[in-house]
Amino acid sequence: MPQAVRAVERALDILLCFRTDRSSLSLTEIAEQVGMNKSTIHRLLATLESKHFIIRDKATGMYQLGYLFVELASIILQDLDLRQLAKPYLQQLSDRSGETVDLAILSDGHVVYLQVIESTQRVKIAAAVGERLPATCTATGKAFLAYLPESQVRQILDQDSTRYTERTLTSLEKLLANLRETRTRGFSISEQEYEIEINAVAAPIMDANGSPVAVIAIVGPSYRMPPERLQSLGQLLKETTDALSREVGQATLPTILSNINYSSTNVNNL
Repeated sequence: MPQAVRAVERALDILLCFRTDRSSLSLTEIAEQVGMNKSTIHRLLATLESKHFIIRDKATGMYQLGYLFVELASIILQDLDLRQLAKPYLQQLSDRSGETVDLAILSDGHVVYLQVIESTQRVKIAAAVGERLPATCTATGKAFLAYLPESQVRQILDQDSTRYTERTLTSLEKLLANLRETRTRGFSISEQEYEIEINAVAAPIMDANGSPVAVIAIVGPSYRMPPERLQSLGQLLKETTDALSREVGQATLPTILSNINYSSTNVNNL
């Protein structure tokens, strides 16, 4: 077997060690599972980490899959024409709420908007398709972060800890507490955390492993979306994303890996 192909096979063996019930692994555990010496594993992990396929928790030394896989999952979903599939759900939510509804993915610590159904009201809030916003202070972003490992949340917060408003959560401890609340109720809330007088609620579309692959959000002016209405809209949104999750199906790691185009340059770097 050519050396470059063998290197790719070894890298894939490492990635396939991670499962829902073992999302965090040590160097020793990975070496035992794939049957390779630690020095080889360490070299491959370093390359995978540089490409954001793997993330290492500096505090514990444990390895986890990188958030790049969320972005790769979105590619699969786009192939399934997620936007077309989600559009009637988004439109129904906008009609029932009277507010703007959008669909977004997570990319490199930011949310990227794929589809936006604008409110018909005179005063409305709407992001542009393709627009990128920070993940840590938007309802859309927090709906993603709530299901990521703490080490990845820390890394994303380190990328941008800007205090956009007085309500922006720049402390890791406060953000993690907020994300725990998000997981408990099934939807995230942002009350003027990114922009003053703008509130939002968001919930994830999940794959079969319980990981978010896209997020739907309802956003509007704070005077039309006070705290009590955010709760009721969150319940409505959760019902919608649960239904859409069942329709979309699952985006599994083996499927994602089969769609990766390994260039000869990247192979030679392994």
